[in-house]
Amino acid sequence: MKIIQNRRTFLAGLSAAGSAGLFKVQPSIAEGEPPPETTTIRLGKPSAACLAPLAIAEGFLHEEGFSEVRYLPQPMTGAAMLTDGDVDFDMQSWSDFLPLVDAGQPVTVLGGVQVGCLELRANDSIRSIADLRGKKVGINNYGVTDHMLVSIMAAYVGLKPASDIVWVVNPSVSQVELFKAGKVDAFIGFPPEPGQPCARNVGHLIVNIAHDRPWSNYFCCMAVTNTNFMRKNPVATKRALRAILRAADVCHREPETVADRMAALGLSRECVLMTMKDTRYDLWREYDPEDSVRFFALRLNELGMLKKTPKEVISGFTDWHYFEELKRELKT
Repeated sequence: MKIIQNRRTFLAGLSAAGSAGLFKVQPSIAEGEPPPETTTIRLGKPSAACLAPLAIAEGFLHEEGFSEVRYLPQPMTGAAMLTDGDVDFDMQSWSDFLPLVDAGQPVTVLGGVQVGCLELRANDSIRSIADLRGKKVGINNYGVTDHMLVSIMAAYVGLKPASDIVWVVNPSVSQVELFKAGKVDAFIGFPPEPGQPCARNVGHLIVNIAHDRPWSNYFCCMAVTNTNFMRKNPVATKRALRAILRAADVCHREPETVADRMAALGLSRECVLMTMKDTRYDLWREYDPEDSVRFFALRLNELGMLKKTPKEVISGFTDWHYFEELKRELKT
């Protein structure tokens, strides 16, 4: 995903938002804590609407003592940049970080940020997940988010995704365009990217993971960090996570203002606003991130898409203590 708006314009928009009440001036809630071990932090540039907390977090990161906040361009996912140490912090879905975990990469999941943002959309021949049998489902590739999500949804209702679904792989064109052309019967609607059509305007909704169980019971995107960064910089890690969680609260409280800011990245404001209002940024205090990791790791393990067991994933690649501390600190 490439950002088509330059960073200066975007950050100028964020600065302007401060006077509109997006970043309210207040004494730092981190007063009394040691300063961060580093005053520089590197994050991936948010490339989709649901990653708005990454962008909105910049003002809070400065409050937390980071004098230099760098947003670095990334490919479709920031996986390689995070594990290579080029990026310190990111927001990733379970479908992004679990393959890294399975490969033993240095990534640590710190906590949940939002629930939802993905939809299964289809034509009139499909009314439920069970109707996917024998249908053409568009995916960007095998082993990536849309393939994994549809697979576990299908398996959850008793289908065999490898044989019961006709997978149509085409990463060169958006799934929306394939759907409009009649080349696929169903696809996963992602949050809008710069310059891409709005998936929520085509077909009809089969599953919205923000509202339909069991998917709505679990985090979709979570805060992740490079393990080496966390070990070297424990105070900075907590402060960065706090900034992202405070930004998630802003996304929940002020979706209109956040949509204005994300539109500066070249996204459709209308579609971004739909994503902001639909995605649940208000549940991070209520949900247990370990439940989410366990649920998705188990589903993928049962399908043979993940070698590690949920227990191995949780014991070796998660650290919840910062998240639990911040839940207590940021009660409202």
